[in-house]
This record gives sequence, structure tokens and C-alpha cells, in this order.
Amino acid sequence: MGHMSEDRTKERVASTAWWPKWEKQLRKNAVEVRLAEEFSRKHPVFQVSLVKPYFQTGEDKFPSRKNTTTPPDIVKMEDSLGPVKKIIKSRKIRLNGKYQRQYLVRFKTQTANKDKWLAEDAIQDGNLQLTGFGASRRTVMSHK
Repeated sequence: MGHMSEDRTKERVASTAWWPKWEKQLRKNAVEVRLAEEFSRKHPVFQVSLVKPYFQTGEDKFPSRKNTTTPPDIVKMEDSLGPVKKIIKSRKIRLNGKYQRQYLVRFKTQTANKDKWLAEDAIQDGNLQLTGFGASRRTVMSHK
């Protein structure tokens, strides 16, 4: 039993490729690696098939580059495209570590390609629109 868990640990450590290179090749199919401090009690010899090549990340190559992420397509109320015609569907996304419900909104003066995902508080007459959306979903669900 101990042997199997040791093999699994070696496989798990090897699959993460934390080392930039191996120390030395012992045989055709075995290498000795330099392990991180947290794995200092583990045996440093691994089968070659478990060791993946190490590639520097972009952060290592370009330390001054800003890590940018594109924000979700959310429209504030003042940026709205006019009054809301109907709410088409809803989704739940994670934004700044918290879940937020958003609604796909079609505007009265726009075509379907201008539909936008809006947070509940960004929908004009939100309570009225959401009540209608909930009622229409219950009706559709009951007919199935």
C-alpha cells in the first residue's frame, strides 16, 4: 500500500513540472530532479515519462507587463440603449469573487444583435421587468 501512494506522489509532483531542469540522468528512463523545499522528504528520482519539459511563463519573460483581464460585457444604466423590451434569459457569473445574476436584455429600439447582459440594478424598471420574466419562465416550465 505504501508503495502505491509513493508512486502516486511521484506522479503528482512530476506532473506539475516545478523544476526548470533535472539534476542528472541516471539511466535511459530515470532522472534525478531538484525538488522544492516542501518536497524535500520525497525521493528525487523519477521515471522520464513523468517529467514534463519546463517552459518559462510570460510573467517570467516580461515582468513589467501588466496582467490584463477583459471584464464581462456589463452595461451601466446610463450607458443603456433605451427602454427594455424584454428579458430573454439569465445567468450567474462570478465577479470579483462573488456570484452575481445577470440578465440578457433586449431593448425596444434595438435589434437582437444589440442584446446586452445587465446586472439587476442596471435594468430600467428592473422589478417590473424581472417579475414578468419570472412569470414567463414559470409558464414555460409548467407546459413541459
